[in-house]
Amino acid sequence: MQAWAKYVSLQHSSALMREKATVFIQQIFQALTQGDSCLPCTESELQLLAGLYATSEDAANQQIAPFVYDQEQIYLYRYWSLEFQLAQYVATLKQQQLPALTLSPQQEALLEDPQQKQAMRMVASQALSIITGGPGTGKTYTLARIIAVLNQSLPNIRIAMAAPTGKAAQRMKEALQNSFSDPKLADLISDDLKRLTPITLHRLLGLGETQRPRFHAKRPLPFDVIVVDEASMLDLNLAKMLLAAVAPQTRLILLGDADQLASVDVGSVLADLQQVPALAENHVHLVTSRRFDGEQLIGRMAQFIQQNRVIDGVLQQFEQALVPAGELGEIALTDSMHNQIQLQYLPEQESDITLAMWSRYYDQLMFGFSGYCQALVSLLQQTPKIKDVAEIEQVIARFDDYRVLSAIRHGNLGLNVLNEQIEQRVLEATQQAKQGEWYVGRPVMMTYNDYQLGLSNGDIGICFQQQQQGQIQFAVYFPSLQKWVAAARLPKSIQTAYALTIHKSQGSEFTHTAVVLDANAQQLLSKELIYTAITRAKKVVSILAARSSLANAMSVRTLRRSGLSAKVATTLS
Repeated sequence: MQAWAKYVSLQHSSALMREKATVFIQQIFQALTQGDSCLPCTESELQLLAGLYATSEDAANQQIAPFVYDQEQIYLYRYWSLEFQLAQYVATLKQQQLPALTLSPQQEALLEDPQQKQAMRMVASQALSIITGGPGTGKTYTLARIIAVLNQSLPNIRIAMAAPTGKAAQRMKEALQNSFSDPKLADLISDDLKRLTPITLHRLLGLGETQRPRFHAKRPLPFDVIVVDEASMLDLNLAKMLLAAVAPQTRLILLGDADQLASVDVGSVLADLQQVPALAENHVHLVTSRRFDGEQLIGRMAQFIQQNRVIDGVLQQFEQALVPAGELGEIALTDSMHNQIQLQYLPEQESDITLAMWSRYYDQLMFGFSGYCQALVSLLQQTPKIKDVAEIEQVIARFDDYRVLSAIRHGNLGLNVLNEQIEQRVLEATQQAKQGEWYVGRPVMMTYNDYQLGLSNGDIGICFQQQQQGQIQFAVYFPSLQKWVAAARLPKSIQTAYALTIHKSQGSEFTHTAVVLDANAQQLLSKELIYTAITRAKKVVSILAARSSLANAMSVRTLRRSGLSAKVATTLS
């Protein structure tokens, strides 16, 4: 970035102008790393880019330049073009006229909540439907009934379901299967619908190693309905590819929670689209939470984070309203238990933490994996070594009960050290020794898309033993894909996954989550980050945090700079 900025600044004969231009261009790049697609640009700054930019009108006529100036904001051409194209595709969907679909009283009676009923009517009449809501507001419950009604009303309907990550696709599958089992839907759900398996968006679009989609505007996806869950994770590029591949007369349904983290890459597409007044009839926000009602602590904590406007005194308010600080302890998980929150503060100065204190913190974070270790010990004590499906599913279920979530990768409470420390304790508890990097029960996560293995970035599997060609060897089972892969075939870069970054946890759900926020993470924290972390939990949240970091996380909102809302509004006007 620095080299390119210096190179394009050579157009200036003045050394001072070259220096100023280089600094401004680097600021544009820096904004991209924070997820912003553009940067405010004054007239004097625009002069620094003289000869290097096109106006939005010129760029719309395919005049290509390194930068585009649009509505007092400066873009790299690539991101302006992505926003411009995405706005065109959104407008096309918005203006699409669908054949009339009249809902019967019996179909409307499948939903009682007024916003959920409104969502069903919206999908029946619109090509683009955006359904948002916090955790437990029934997004998937509503979707299942909408899909059942469409399946009944439109013969031979072709439906695709997808999510940005493998884990989110797995969660979508589990939630849909649970909803489809409702006796009220028995006459509306076909066997084909029950077998419908959500996949990643990359698989849906046929994105290979070249990152060029198999399906696009000239070869659209062959479906009548396309559903995308966890749509807050959509970045500009992926959203543009998706909407480009939507065929005429196809319904696109986006589900998500805009209060969660935005995409890792540039853009906050879901949040931008729901701000466009012209899309009001294409958007329904669900408000009634069944999982976290007014009495549930996790729901009250999520509400506290959303509504908080101050930093000074926020922790005192939090402790008074929800939970006093203490120490993390072991909590037995039961189906009937009420929500619980634990809060423990770290010393503000990391230099004040001794080795013995660090060891104690890791022991406390290990409490949540006690059920997993017990399931592994039970598995290892049985013979033969090759286990049946039920035993393996029991281990997987115990693993998914709990996860440690961190904001950072490095440091004593970063991802790398946490996984090392928890792994040591799991090996001790199960009396195993590693063979190379492998052992029974090692959870691993893919860090990139491997198209030969059919695995996507974020897919999580657990290592077991399997018989191959008469020999017992390690193999990893990926529950989201119902797929076995020999451990020896997996890349060296695969990561142990007792702890995840909060970004990687998005789309997942655990009975108990531990959230760790040390002082090193302070600059990365935001309301969206802590909100996403705590709403991964169904029953228990344990927080181990430096005071300053937790206060920041509860007070700082991330606002990404984007021109997408304005472009969609202009295109539709």
